[in-house]
Parts: sequence; structure tokens; C-alpha cells
Amino acid sequence: MKRLQEDFYLETAVELAPKLLGKFLCRKIDDKILKCRITETEAYFGEEDTACHASKGKTNRTKVMYEKGGIAYIYLCYGVHFLLNVVTGAKDFPQAVLIRGIEGFNGPGKLTKALQITKELNSENFIKSDKIWLEEDGFVPEFTTSPRVGINYATEKYRNIHWRFNVK
Repeated sequence: MKRLQEDFYLETAVELAPKLLGKFLCRKIDDKILKCRITETEAYFGEEDTACHASKGKTNRTKVMYEKGGIAYIYLCYGVHFLLNVVTGAKDFPQAVLIRGIEGFNGPGKLTKALQITKELNSENFIKSDKIWLEEDGFVPEFTTSPRVGINYATEKYRNIHWRFNVK
């Protein structure tokens, strides 16, 4: 197993979302390290993507999306579930990949609850952190694409674009 390094995170969210499939989301809780293979992702790409939180511009909530790739963007959804995103690409272009599923937990809220991922980990650096990081073992799964879910507020173009990636 090898921790993913900075250069991995510098691709666009659209390029990186399928490449995150099969990687391990690692979370240290107390003295235990949990490693779960990523099975589902969604890409959110720039201010023009009306499904992306950054579509309204840079705010206190979204400023982390404008950072250089390799950090966590975590937000509270519907006041109930924390959702984990991986910020990608170059600084000042907002984009991120939502981790929607891991082995054993389908659904972004279920996985964050299982791994005790909360807002306290927002802006955590995946490259340096001892709390949360990503690793790989060389496995590259086959996958399918489909439209993203839960984005009825987005324009038709962005509701229908196939930026959701699932391991077959």
C-alpha cells in the first residue's frame, strides 16, 4: 500500500473521479486505522457547473474548493450528514470529487458516519494528515458512468452529464 502523493491530486475532478475508484480511504480513529476501498464517486467542476457548490462563487463554505488539490472539503448536507470531498486540480479553480461509497457503506452520509468524518476534518491535507488519507495498491477496477444524483437544482446540462462513477 502506498499513500497518494501531491501530483495525484492535481488532475481535474472529472479526470480524478474515476481514478479514485479502487483506492483506499484511510481513517485513523484513536489507535485504530480503518482502510476502505472507494466504490463510488462524483465530480464537481468549477463555477460553471451549476451542481457545484462553487457555482455561486467563493464563500466561507466553498473557499476550501479553491485551494490546490489534496485537501478535504467536508460539509453538512440537509443538516444531518457530513459529506467528504477530495479537492483536486490547481489553486483558484474550484473542483472536488465527492466520495459517495466505500466497500460496506453505500451512500456518502453512511460512510462518513461509519468513519467518524465530521466538519473538524474540513481542510485536512490528505498528503500529510495522520487522521485521514488515501492509499493505493495498484488495483484498477472497471466502472460505469451515470448522471449525478440529488442535484435537481442544477441546469439540465449539469443534471444529465455523466460525472458519477461506480465500480462494476
